[in-house]
Amino acid sequence: MTTYNSALDTVRTLKAKHGNTWATIKPENAARIAVQNRFKTGLDIAKYTASIMRKDMAAYDANSVNYTQSLGCWHGFVAQQKMIAVKKHKGTTDKTYLYLSGWMVAALRSELGPLPDQSMHEKTSVPKLIEEIYTFLRQADAVELNDLFRRLDAGEDVQAEIDNFETHVVPIIADIDAGFGNEEATYLLAKKMIEAGACALQIENQVSDAKQCGHQDGKVTVPHEDFIAKLNALRYAFLELGVDEGVIVARTDSEGAGLTQKLPVSQEEGDLASQYMDFVDAEEVSMEEVNENDVLFKRNGKLVRPVRLPNGLYKFKDGSNIDRVVLDCVTSLQNGADLLWIETPTPNVKQIAHMVNRVKEQVPNAKLVYNNSPSFNWTINFRQQAFDLMVEQGEDTSAYNRAELMDAKYDGTELSKRADEMIRLFQAEASRDAGVFHHLITLPTYHTTALHMNDLVEGYFGDEGMLAYVDSVQRQEIRKGVSCVKHQRMAGSDLGDDHKTFFAGEKALKAGGEKNTSNQFEIKATTEEPVMALDK
Repeated sequence: MTTYNSALDTVRTLKAKHGNTWATIKPENAARIAVQNRFKTGLDIAKYTASIMRKDMAAYDANSVNYTQSLGCWHGFVAQQKMIAVKKHKGTTDKTYLYLSGWMVAALRSELGPLPDQSMHEKTSVPKLIEEIYTFLRQADAVELNDLFRRLDAGEDVQAEIDNFETHVVPIIADIDAGFGNEEATYLLAKKMIEAGACALQIENQVSDAKQCGHQDGKVTVPHEDFIAKLNALRYAFLELGVDEGVIVARTDSEGAGLTQKLPVSQEEGDLASQYMDFVDAEEVSMEEVNENDVLFKRNGKLVRPVRLPNGLYKFKDGSNIDRVVLDCVTSLQNGADLLWIETPTPNVKQIAHMVNRVKEQVPNAKLVYNNSPSFNWTINFRQQAFDLMVEQGEDTSAYNRAELMDAKYDGTELSKRADEMIRLFQAEASRDAGVFHHLITLPTYHTTALHMNDLVEGYFGDEGMLAYVDSVQRQEIRKGVSCVKHQRMAGSDLGDDHKTFFAGEKALKAGGEKNTSNQFEIKATTEEPVMALDK
C-alpha cells in the first residue's frame, strides 16, 4: 500500500537518478498525488474489497449482529454521495457496501432507453457502471485528502488524519443477471466486471434469454447442472485475474418460478437431474392416450406425460417451490457459491428463516444476501403481520380492517406503530433468526430521485417559485453540511487548482479566488447548533 512517506522516498530516489531534468518535480507534490489515488486499477480494488467481504463474513459467522448493508446506486455520483454521507453519519465505512442492480442498469443506463429487467440491456453497460462508480469514489478520496493537505499546509495538525485516512472505496455486489448467454459468455462478462473492480458477483438460476425481474411472473429456471456451469465460469474468472477471495452470490428464483425450459438427463437414480425431474408436474397416461410427438418419461414405474404449455415450457408441481429453493441453495453452496440470495414474495422473517434453516441443516454456515425490495409494499405487509399477531395474542382488532390497513386513517394508531417498529427491527431480526449476512435495497435511489423531483417541481412551478429550491434543497444542504453544496469543489475544482499549481507553479490559472461565488458558502452561520465547515 502506498503511503505518503513511501511515495516520497520513491520520487526522491527517482529525482536523484534523473538529475536536473526533473528539477521542477517536487517529491512532496508527487507523494501527495500518489496518496490521493490509492488504487491504480480495478483489480487492485477487487482484491482489496474481496478481503473486506471475507473478513466481514467471518465476523458474521462469529456473531450475527455483524451483518452488512448496502444501497443500490445507478450512477457514480449517487454512489459517491452515499459513501460521503456514510462516513459523515456513521464515522466509518465499515460493513457498508454498494449494490449494482441490473434492474436499474436496464431502466436507467441502456442506450436503447428505459427497459424492463429482462436482460435486454447491453451487457457492457454493467462493467462500465462499476468502473464509473469506483472513479467517483476515488475522486471522493482525492477531494477529501486534498482538503486535509491544504489544512496541513495552513498549519493545522492533521497528519494523523492523513495517515489514518479511511477510503470511500467499499465492496460492490454486482448483478450479472443470469449470465447474459451461455457459460462462456458469463465467463467473459465476469472478467470485465472484475477488471472494473467488482469483488462479488450475483447470478441467478433463470434462463438467460427468458430472464424476468425477481418480483414478476413468468420466471423460468434452469437445471442445476446448467447453473453449476455458470458458477464455475465465475470462479475461473476470479482465479484467472488473481482475485482469489472473490465472492459468488447464488440467487434462486424458484420460490416464485413455476416453469422450466429443459428436462435434464438423469444418469442414475437420485442424481441432481433426477431430483429436478421429480419436481416437474406430470400426469399418468397409457399408450392409447399418448399423442404424436408427446414427451413421456417413467416415474415410479409408471408412464407419465409432463404438463407442457403452448410455448413449450414445462410446469413444476404446485407447492414444490420451497423444496426447490432448498435444493437450489444446498447445491449452489456445495458447488462453489459463497452466499445465497432467495427471492421471496414478502419480507417476512419467519418465512425466510423457514427456508434458510432447512438449508443450514445441510450447510451450517449458509448465509444470505437479502433484497429489502421496493417491490414489496412494506407498510401493508407489516401492518398485516402486526394485525395477525394481535389476533394470535387475543387482542382486540375491531378498530381495524385487515384489507384496508394501507389507508392513511390508520397512521398513528397502535397497530401502525407496532408495524413500523417491526420494520425498523427487520434487518437485525432477519440477521439473527434467518441467516441474513447482507441487507440491500435494490432501487432506493431510483425512487428517491423520482420523489425529490416530484416535490421540487410541485413548489418551483407553483406558488413557491425559487423558494422551493432554496428552502427544500440548498438551505438543507447548508444546515446539514452536505458536501456537494459547494458543487465546484465536489466536482474537483479545488483539487484541480492545486494540481495546476504543482504543474505550472505561479503561472497556473486557478478557478478559486475572490470572484468564485463558492466563497459565499464559507460563511459560518450563527446558530445554537454547530454548522459543519463546508470547506473541510
